[in-house]
Amino acid sequence: MRAIIQRVSSASCSIEGKISGEIGMGFMILLGIEDSDTDEDLSWLAQKISNMRIFSDENGLMNKALADVQGNILLISQFTLFASTKKGNRPGFTRSAKPDFAIPLYEKMIRELGQLTGTKIQTGVFGADMQISLVNDGPVTIIMDTKSRE
Repeated sequence: MRAIIQRVSSASCSIEGKISGEIGMGFMILLGIEDSDTDEDLSWLAQKISNMRIFSDENGLMNKALADVQGNILLISQFTLFASTKKGNRPGFTRSAKPDFAIPLYEKMIRELGQLTGTKIQTGVFGADMQISLVNDGPVTIIMDTKSRE
């Protein structure tokens, strides 16, 4: 699994002009799933995200986690995070999990993050053509890959 976590002051997802998910301060997360991902990868990533301290404390240091600032999460499925660009100019997506494998893991991540953070996770719609708007705060952007956690 790969995740791009952006600290935002606001973010939203629209599909055909209708907002499917919207948050104020928190994390806008793009989540990519590949066929080799496991429940262990999901649990590790969800724990890391929910405990990540990238919000400023009273001294301006990144010492506060999402819960400390009553932040929210907008979680968007993003198969293009596993794009292969080695050959030619058109990316390949063979490493990206097919929907029958990826959707259950995406839905499980929604539940897991909700339980860990105690908030309702806002989302896009898996496989939809989405328009994402966000105000990256900082900017702070963290890239995580469960296959390079050691």
